[in-house]
Amino acid sequence: QVQLVESGGGLVQAGGSLRLSCAASGRTFSEYAMGWFRQAPGKEREFVAGISRAGGSTYYADSVKGRFTISRDNTKNTVSLQMNSLKPEDTAVYYCAARRYGVSRDYVMYPDWGQGTQVTVSS
Repeated sequence: QVQLVESGGGLVQAGGSLRLSCAASGRTFSEYAMGWFRQAPGKEREFVAGISRAGGSTYYADSVKGRFTISRDNTKNTVSLQMNSLKPEDTAVYYCAARRYGVSRDYVMYPDWGQGTQVTVSS
């Protein structure tokens, strides 16, 4: 099991940027693929971005491709999500999640989750 703590959420105007970070502890971080998910009120949790264990492969939802960038630093046990050109529809609670082996776009495949950080984009 790995413990995850997100930070960096907040309120931003449309077109602005935010950078989310997720700090991991408890197990060997490099053994885990990492994902960012989000959940808006009344909606199902959805995949945003994922990164492989060594960081060589990244995956994005179509809705964020070209605007968001996921990265990780295995020496610091952190994964980040740089969010640019934010839109009101990006408003949600953002979660980082970890799973052994490869990235999955299905949130049920992730056993370890952070507590979430709120991102609000005003129009």
